[in-house]
Amino acid sequence: MWRPSSITVATLLLANTVSAQHFQRLGACPKLGCVFPPDQTDFLVGQYFDVRLEIHAPVNGSEAAHGGVPDEKFTFCIQSGTKGQCKDAASFFKQKQPALEKWSFSYYEDLFAQDAHAPTPVNVAAKAFRGVKLTTPGTYHAKLKYYSGSETVAQWVVREPAKKRKAKNVLFFIGDGMTQAMITAARLIAHKSINGRYQSLMQMDQMEALGHQMTHSLDSFITDSANSATALYTGKKASVSALNVFADSSPNSFDDPKIETIAQLFRRVIGGPIGMVSTAFIADATPAALCAATRDRGQYAQIVQEYLEGAMAINNSFYWPASCDGPDVVFGGGAEQFIAGPGSPGGQDYYKAFAKRGYNVVYNNTELQKVGNEKKLLGIFSGKAKWVDRHIYPENLKNQKTSPKGDGTDALDQPGLKEMTLKAIDVLQTRQKKGNTGWFMMSEAASIDKMMHVLDYDRALGELLELDDTVRASIEHLKKIGELENTLIVVTADHGHGFDVFGGADTKYLAVQTDDRKKRQAVGIYENSGLSGYTVAEGSLPNNETVIYGAQGPNFPVQWNPRYTYAAGFGANPDHRESYAINIGGPRLPAVNTPNGAEVNPSDNPAGFVVSGTLPTDEPQGVHSLTDVSVFANGPGADAFRGVYNNIDIFFKIADALALGS
Repeated sequence: MWRPSSITVATLLLANTVSAQHFQRLGACPKLGCVFPPDQTDFLVGQYFDVRLEIHAPVNGSEAAHGGVPDEKFTFCIQSGTKGQCKDAASFFKQKQPALEKWSFSYYEDLFAQDAHAPTPVNVAAKAFRGVKLTTPGTYHAKLKYYSGSETVAQWVVREPAKKRKAKNVLFFIGDGMTQAMITAARLIAHKSINGRYQSLMQMDQMEALGHQMTHSLDSFITDSANSATALYTGKKASVSALNVFADSSPNSFDDPKIETIAQLFRRVIGGPIGMVSTAFIADATPAALCAATRDRGQYAQIVQEYLEGAMAINNSFYWPASCDGPDVVFGGGAEQFIAGPGSPGGQDYYKAFAKRGYNVVYNNTELQKVGNEKKLLGIFSGKAKWVDRHIYPENLKNQKTSPKGDGTDALDQPGLKEMTLKAIDVLQTRQKKGNTGWFMMSEAASIDKMMHVLDYDRALGELLELDDTVRASIEHLKKIGELENTLIVVTADHGHGFDVFGGADTKYLAVQTDDRKKRQAVGIYENSGLSGYTVAEGSLPNNETVIYGAQGPNFPVQWNPRYTYAAGFGANPDHRESYAINIGGPRLPAVNTPNGAEVNPSDNPAGFVVSGTLPTDEPQGVHSLTDVSVFANGPGADAFRGVYNNIDIFFKIADALALGS
């Protein structure tokens, strides 16, 4: 009888990581022999990656074969081109033949099997080659042979690299979840239109190059922020929740085959400083994907540990040569991963751990502005305060006890995306001077996505306008310090949401109606949609033609709670109530979990009407959508970002601008 090795026994119910109509034994592995990286994978010259090979033997179900005993004598070879010899992989990669591994996992074949609690066990024989690379451009065929005649072939392509470096610096902005429909809505509320013509434009409207990227996952057409960031940073498709790995079936979420990221390449090849800035907690998927590798994005403590100490500190059983080597700038929220306790690595004080590695540590905007630019800098702030609450409804920040020091005080002096990004530029610019290396930074407006999930469209658009203001301010700052012509600026999203504006709403009329159908009469469509009430003074009708600015200056709404608002909807939402008016008291919670599943939150938008959901009944938030997302670019290398392309191509376009493969 086949038995898994004693150190790797596991039973993984893979269906619990997805909730979909279509279950898979393992993503990107339609046959019983799996090769990772899978077919259709492209590489940068010299980019490090791991290879995982798995032979599956399902015990029951439609694929049951070989008595549940996997072939342990499988072979694997690499062929360069189409006519060359297929060379044994150990010889090709100049490594020892890896040890055979064994484990088991289970999955559900479909919803009927799940309802019947009838999983399919799968026994596995596997091997892994660690830390390999391909140094010659061209096409390769990775051939796995097993079960006396079965074969899985993966075609790998190493792209021809750029020979000349165009950009000294890269400033990579990600509006998490940002779609063109959201950008259009943000323009509507922040920029005055007279007779159908805007009197000012967003900064994104004025970038040199415009493109569109497709966001599909490796094994599903809807993506999350982990595998979409993996595509942007590595040029590789991945599975939902996976950070810079191809998700395998092993029991260890830190032994999956890794891929070197753009930040790690910049550090290794050029030796310059790197930075990560986010309005989310800093171990969240988008920043995490710069420097961490795991198939489970929820491993927050280990992600922070990997920032500082590298992947081999998490799992030293496997060789992995790439690392961010302690990013020079780390700005975001997530004090739970730094204050000594259950959320921090090993329960340690990770503020002290970073300080011991030479970091300055700051906790608020005053400290951020005062601290010097010479040393590495860790700034952990409260990521819970949205732009609208910091600037329009600051009372919402009180009595929250969200100080990143964990002392129970309120976090009232917190920087926004603009303050963090401009400070990060100064630190990176200072730290690169010794070698004149240039720098790489990612800056994320995370709560566009987070507020769209809870259907809080106003706060999401506030976050988007903050991003646009940050791009504008960054361009001005780079020009001031003489680096604008040296810097490639890219602004894009990782995925979209099914949001759009379809009309206007008279919120005063809607609120006093007592019948849901009558409330819907407050929505104006086509000619009755009207004009933007956000760009006129309080009490004024939106048809006036005076351009005025509110307390936040140009490029933001004059008022946030007009009588006449935009009416927007969502393509994938829970049951909820809609009033089209801003939630003054703080971010929305549209639905609540009950024993019967997610139901309308009775305290959310009580003056609104009920909108039936379109999602599974246990889902209390909106979810991501299929839509392509826009890409904007300025500076050296920007021309490459025109057109329509896959999200993986953004990695290669940035890598070429930096000549990382040369």
